[in-house]
Amino acid sequence: MKSFTNHDLEQIAYQGQTEESVEQQIHHFETGFPFLKLQQSATKDNHGILSFEGIDAHQLVSFYEEQSIHCQVVKFVPASGAASRMFKDLFAFINEDKESQAVEAVLTNLKKFAFYNELQWLCRSQEIDLNQPLSVDDKKRVISLILNQEGLNYGNLPKGLIRFHHYEEEARLAVEEHLVEGALYARNSKNEVYIHFTVSPEHQVLFQKAILQSVKKYEERFCVTFHISFSVQKKSTDTIAVNLDNTPFRNTDGSLLFRPSGHGALIENLNDLPQEIVFIKNIDNVVPDRLKSETVYYKKLIGGLLLKTKNEVHDILKRLKTEPKAAITEGKKFLSETLQQSFDPCFETKSEQDQTDILFSMLNKPIRVCGMVKNEGEPGGGPFFVEDGTLQIVESSQVDKKDPKQAAIMAQSTHFNPVDLVCYTKDFEGKSFNLLQFVDADTGFISEKSKDGKPLKAQELPGLWNGAMAHWITLFVEVPLITFNPVKTIDDLLRKEHC
Repeated sequence: MKSFTNHDLEQIAYQGQTEESVEQQIHHFETGFPFLKLQQSATKDNHGILSFEGIDAHQLVSFYEEQSIHCQVVKFVPASGAASRMFKDLFAFINEDKESQAVEAVLTNLKKFAFYNELQWLCRSQEIDLNQPLSVDDKKRVISLILNQEGLNYGNLPKGLIRFHHYEEEARLAVEEHLVEGALYARNSKNEVYIHFTVSPEHQVLFQKAILQSVKKYEERFCVTFHISFSVQKKSTDTIAVNLDNTPFRNTDGSLLFRPSGHGALIENLNDLPQEIVFIKNIDNVVPDRLKSETVYYKKLIGGLLLKTKNEVHDILKRLKTEPKAAITEGKKFLSETLQQSFDPCFETKSEQDQTDILFSMLNKPIRVCGMVKNEGEPGGGPFFVEDGTLQIVESSQVDKKDPKQAAIMAQSTHFNPVDLVCYTKDFEGKSFNLLQFVDADTGFISEKSKDGKPLKAQELPGLWNGAMAHWITLFVEVPLITFNPVKTIDDLLRKEHC
């Protein structure tokens, strides 16, 4: 056990935690998190990934459109990520004189960016003519106006507040594109659209201001009423930092250091939402209107598959209560053929009541349908069958790549996770699940960071779509690459999908 002072205990309580929970975090630093054991890569060939080829996809889309308007739907957008990493090469240019292809691409193609008109006005105020060849000093001044507070301040803003796309009538922020998307596939029978953004506390007012300035325009354009809500990552989900010897890291004033624990903490925010259907998509994965139709089509398609699966699961659960004998056969078939779940060989020898209880526990869970994209070299977790036979999204850091067999399975992965999920979070009686009960606490991450020049170890909770949803009913389905258009660096905005 670590020795905490009374001041430490007060700080721990202020964090909304207990001494025991912090001790458990330190224990994870000492022991590490166990690797996941991969059974095989989930592919279309082994039915781990479904395909919409050969089925009536239009029927599923129609089913979603008919059913979802009578449901509570929300679009959940993690939007706390800072844009600073987008501009890494630009910062290196103005701070370290490091030239790069990215810097040259930006300066050569300034007119293609949605923020060009604003930047041009700022440059004119400093007597910089963007229509003339720029000196090295002027190039630095232009880049500074993109990044710094005296200009667009993009180096200090979250991605959601960057102008991504230019139209004749407007230049849209990333957050505005999510409003448009929501109007196209997440409206209810009253033409209401619910969107929830998770943001950093320091940026919430800026988000609110940006939406307030534009929401009426989109409400009139799409004949909807938006209900926009925000939340921040809870302090109680922060994790303690430790020195390299696993003793608590202390700030210069002697206080303990707690750090945000990654997007896995957002399962708490998701758990607080009252809606039953939740679409999850990252803030930077949006496209201009000319490409939205395919994105919207596939959102409705995975939504239709979710509702179809939900109906089948809930029907079996209800029948397990009333006519278990027939429902046992149906439930086992559904689990093995649709969800690719395997059963203990002793299952058939168990009593009817035991079989009913086992099937009930396997099916009475939140449900998610996850779009998967063919792997063409993009980073990100992938779909796998793990040791217990369930389908999971697994990051490479969760796998022991020194084990040749595990490394080989990783290499056989055909698809990756673009963060394209739709979830159903209520049970067959209409009650909201406590999503925290379905987290695999042993799937966290440990990484090395630094503060004030001192090295430290940080701990992240199980990722939102990894360990935080480990015990959900999961379906993977192939979606086209056009639905995945993230903006990781500023020059991604020059790709044809964004220009």
